[in-house]
Amino acid sequence: QAACSAQASVRGTGRDTQQSVYPAPMADSVEVSPFGLSKPMPMETPFSAFGRLLIVCASGRHERGLLPEKAGSSDQSACGSRGVGRNGKAFSQVAQAGFPTLMDLTEGPYLSLAMFLDSRDLCNTDVACRPLRDLNRAQGGPWCMLGWRTFYGLELDGDSVFEPSVEGRMLGMPCSRKQARVDWKGRYARFLAQVAVFAAPFGSADITDVRQPDEIAYLQCRLRTDLLAMVPNSSVYLEIEVHANPDNVSLAVVDFEDGGCSSVTFSPDTGAVIRERKVCESPRKVHGSYIQPLPTITPDQGFEGSLGLLLRGGHIAFYRRHAARRKPDMDNEFEDPSPWESTGFVTDLSWAEGKRLTPCLAFRNEGRYRVSAVSVVSQPPLAPQRTAMAYDEASWSSLNWDADQELEDL
Repeated sequence: QAACSAQASVRGTGRDTQQSVYPAPMADSVEVSPFGLSKPMPMETPFSAFGRLLIVCASGRHERGLLPEKAGSSDQSACGSRGVGRNGKAFSQVAQAGFPTLMDLTEGPYLSLAMFLDSRDLCNTDVACRPLRDLNRAQGGPWCMLGWRTFYGLELDGDSVFEPSVEGRMLGMPCSRKQARVDWKGRYARFLAQVAVFAAPFGSADITDVRQPDEIAYLQCRLRTDLLAMVPNSSVYLEIEVHANPDNVSLAVVDFEDGGCSSVTFSPDTGAVIRERKVCESPRKVHGSYIQPLPTITPDQGFEGSLGLLLRGGHIAFYRRHAARRKPDMDNEFEDPSPWESTGFVTDLSWAEGKRLTPCLAFRNEGRYRVSAVSVVSQPPLAPQRTAMAYDEASWSSLNWDADQELEDL
C-alpha cells in the first residue's frame, strides 16, 4: 500500500517515473513492526531504534554491519540464511522498500540496548552475528561494561582490577592505549573463573584435604577498599559452602597484602567475630578481642552450611546458614535448612592497613574437609543492619595470645 501511494504521488507531480518511488531511509521517521507494516511518524520517536532491532530479530536475519554502505544494499549485506516464511517475506519487502533495518542502527543505540543484557544474552548475540560479537568485545562495549559492573572492587591476584583504565581515571593516573585491544569477553571469562579460586597450594575452588594444623587458604581475589569507597552503595559479597567439616573452619579477611598484620574472623559455629593484630613475630604475640552477635548453634560439632562476607560502605558484615540436618532416628529424612542469619555490620576498616583486603578460610586442624568457594557477587542474601554494640569498644572482650606464656602454662 505504501508503494502504490508513492507511485501515485510520483505520477501526480509529473516527476520522472524512472526515479525511485520509495523514500530514502530515515532513521527516525518510520515505524516498523515484525510484519513489515510502516507509516510516517514524528522525527523524535524514542523507540524507533528498538523497533528496527525488533524487525530484524523477527525476520530471522542478521546484518554484517551496523551502518549501511549505501541505501537499498541490505540484500548484499546480510549474514546468515535468508529469512523464510511470513516474517522473512515481510522483512524482504521492507528491505526492498528501503526502510530502516539493523544496518541503520548506529552504535550508540545498540550499545545502550546491549547494556541491559546479561552474560547469557550476550553469548547468544555473539553467536547470532559476527559484527555484533566484535562490537560486544570492544573497549567500552557490553562485555567490558558487564565485567566492570560484576567485578567492581575486585582485583585478581597477579593481574589488576577488571577495567584498569577506569581505575586510572578514578585515581587520576594515565591509561595505556593497549586497553583498546583487550578481548573483554575473554577477560570476563577469566575473572569469572578465577575470582572464586583458592591460591596455592590448593589452586582450586574446592578444598578437600587440609594437611597441617592452622592452615590458611587465601582466595585469589583482593577487595579494593579505595575503589569501593569511590562509588556510593557499591559492595562485594563472598559466599562459601562447607559440605564436610571434621573440626573447625572460619571465614576471615586480612590486610597482609599491603604489609599489614591484622585480621577480622567470623566463627560460624560460635557466632563470634574476632579482631586480631600481630604485635611481635618472635616470640609470637597477638592482641585481639571478640564479640558474639550470633548465638552458638553447633556445640561439639563442626559447622556445615553456607558462610558469607559483605564489604559495603567501609563496613564488614558476616552471614551464616546452617545446612539441612538429618532428623534424629531418621535415616532418610532431613530438617529444612535454617534461614540466613547475619552479624550485621560489626566493624569498619580502621584496623586495616593499605587498600587491599584478602578473604581467606582458617582451618584449626588437619583433616578431610569439603569446602567450596561458591560466588563473588555484589548483593548479599539479606540486607544487614548496623550492630550498635559492635561499635562500642566496651562490648569487645580481650583475647590476647602470647607464645611464651603458653609454653610456661604447659
